[in-house]
Amino acid sequence: MDSKTLSSRLRELVKFLGTVKGDLANVTGPPSMLAPCSVVEVGHCWAQRPAVFAAPALEPCPEKRALLVLRWFLIALRSQLYVGVDLQNPPTLKPTASPTSKPKTKTKLPSIRKPLNAFLGELFLASWSDPATHTQTRLVAEQVSHHPPITAMHVSTPAHGGVRADGYARVEMTFSGASGVLIRQVGHATLRVDRYGEDYLVPLPDVRVRGFLSGCLYPEIGGTYHIVGSSGVAVEVRFSGEGVFRGRRNAFEARVYRRGGEEKGASIFEVAGCWSEGWTVKDGRTGRVLEAYEVDAPENGPAPMEMPPVEAQDPWESRRAWAGVLRGLHAGDMRTVVAEKTKIEQAQRQMRASEALRGIVWEPLLFRSVAGAEHHVFHRLADGLDWPLQHEKTKGVWRVDDERVKNLQRPFRGELTPFGY
Repeated sequence: MDSKTLSSRLRELVKFLGTVKGDLANVTGPPSMLAPCSVVEVGHCWAQRPAVFAAPALEPCPEKRALLVLRWFLIALRSQLYVGVDLQNPPTLKPTASPTSKPKTKTKLPSIRKPLNAFLGELFLASWSDPATHTQTRLVAEQVSHHPPITAMHVSTPAHGGVRADGYARVEMTFSGASGVLIRQVGHATLRVDRYGEDYLVPLPDVRVRGFLSGCLYPEIGGTYHIVGSSGVAVEVRFSGEGVFRGRRNAFEARVYRRGGEEKGASIFEVAGCWSEGWTVKDGRTGRVLEAYEVDAPENGPAPMEMPPVEAQDPWESRRAWAGVLRGLHAGDMRTVVAEKTKIEQAQRQMRASEALRGIVWEPLLFRSVAGAEHHVFHRLADGLDWPLQHEKTKGVWRVDDERVKNLQRPFRGELTPFGY
């Protein structure tokens, strides 16, 4: 897509957003700005590097385990937020060099796009394998609510004693002109390391989409967030980002510290850099550099995604349900995109109307909602932090039903499909 076409489409998007009032989360927007994936697929960022996900289970030191959890969190951000971008083949700027350094190339990520709004009951099931560490991760995600939109996700690996992550989020989007689109995620994730009986409370940061005037949309995180471990070790992450006159896009500073004891508050590890490019890890006591992580280094790439071919998937699985729309997006055929998307949207509206007439309450397939008071891990770890649960906004706290996942067989809902019977 040339810059003139992109600029024209961004102006079209800004004009459209300016006409919408309130929450944009269920608003589709111009077809030309859609990403070839659904919201329910976003959780792949947590699972696509099995060795990174399982690493805390192999570390006996609690401070280093917290650092590894931070590492997993940071590595996932680019895949999570640069939606619709080919991260395996990003374009680069021309190499730059100085008399005392080798030429370096800098990644220039293209404009992000809006993922498809997931329909109620939509599923995404995938796995990733790392032969070097004999580790496999599995992702299970489901759209458990449409009004408001809530996505629940679960990632697990049986390797090294077992690590699992559970998360859910209600997405709220608002447009504020020159400030861009604010994406607020109401929810959180927890990570469990079975070998050490350890839990971590992990935030889902708010994101602002910027770049409407420059013609290249990009995500920016702002504010301070915490990752809290049950061992007494915590992480503080301060996101800053690019300002009008100074700052660096996607910048952050983080530190690992103890919440109590003799070393309360003292930095054990310090991490700083750019979450979409790379960062440096230092010993907080000595300042010695322990790791320099480069996001685009070949050894840091994700493992291949494993899932059945589209034709073998269940009608409720995302890639099969949206197959017509995805074909249109990949071909640049907006007529097909609109026609195929309209089919599923109209079918979903008819299903909701039929359920209302018959008094049927929709039940998610793989996740269940529990009362906020029962989420003991959250209340224990969030104690002392300004971090409300807000379960009243997310229809409770969503947890995977392990038995249902274990016994899952196609067809998932008998003869019922997203298009009806």
